[in-house]
Amino acid sequence: MEGKEDMKLLGMVVSPFAIRVRLALSMKGVSYEYVEEDLGNKSDLLLSSNPVHKMVPVLIHNGKPLCESLVIVQYVDELFAGPAILPIDSYKRATARFWAAFVDDKLCPAWIGILKETKTEDERAEKVKEAHAAIMQIEEAFAKVSEGKAFFGGDSIGYLDIVLGCCLFWFEAFRRIFGIEIISSSEAPLLAAWAERFGETAEAKKVVPEVDRAVQYVAAAAAAAAK
Repeated sequence: MEGKEDMKLLGMVVSPFAIRVRLALSMKGVSYEYVEEDLGNKSDLLLSSNPVHKMVPVLIHNGKPLCESLVIVQYVDELFAGPAILPIDSYKRATARFWAAFVDDKLCPAWIGILKETKTEDERAEKVKEAHAAIMQIEEAFAKVSEGKAFFGGDSIGYLDIVLGCCLFWFEAFRRIFGIEIISSSEAPLLAAWAERFGETAEAKKVVPEVDRAVQYVAAAAAAAAK
């Protein structure tokens, strides 16, 4: 796309959904201004840009806000030159969208629920069970979608790699905090190997935060809740 772009991303360093957008922008080589939001004290810009959900990420492009990470990633892919994020083939693109929706509808509520919705060991165990069930479905999907290649997107990362890969640092944080493995190499060997490869990509190294940031976030939230 020609011409100077006014691009601003409202995010949060530990938000996997904001990281999705940052990964997409990085893949496309798009420059943007990043604005860190405090969800405990939301800015007027965030509230006015996303009055429905009042959450990050929000991409403001030439003064026009876009919300919801999957929507933003597809917008970035369609608008800017560079490596294709979604598959070019129509069937593969539709399949990628299906599994992206599965991640957000099944996996994300389960693993986020481990952190936010569980007060007892039994409640946590139920959310872990839901997360593992979703991971096993995605393990089977990877075998088909990747067609034997390194990533969901083939030889390099693509849409589904971004959608799931943005969560990996949180999965490692859960292992450190709770002793929980979301992706087990014994139960989901394909995804476990994929996760290692994803973490070594230039895009992940550039954008994905250190696991310690998530661990610190959990500790700070727990301390605040105890006051």
